[in-house]
Amino acid sequence: MAYLRKCTRLSCGKLAVATLTYVYAESTAVLGPLATIAEPHCYDLCESHAQKLTAPRGWEVVRLESEPEDFSPSPDDLLALANAVREAARPTPDVWSEPGFAEEYARRTHLRVVRDEV
Repeated sequence: MAYLRKCTRLSCGKLAVATLTYVYAESTAVLGPLATIAEPHCYDLCESHAQKLTAPRGWEVVRLESEPEDFSPSPDDLLALANAVREAARPTPDVWSEPGFAEEYARRTHLRVVRDEV
């Protein structure tokens, strides 16, 4: 799946390939692969701006590299998806048509006043 967003640097119209975010508590700038959705506190950068990125004095830059195959679904993901589809397709029993269920349900959920025995 391709995410087409432009670089957030002023006057740069190139396509973004990386996302920059800051961890202020740790004085760290994290540059990783392009995020799946645009977040207001993150910055999307093109290839050239991502390579030229520097951090303020005293800050650390963490560059997260990823391979395109990292974004493909794993066998566990596919199995979980198949199980979820099977579960959703399973017919639910119609408990209201069972004899006596409606009366039992109404009896259990009806509020009653119980007197203290003194």
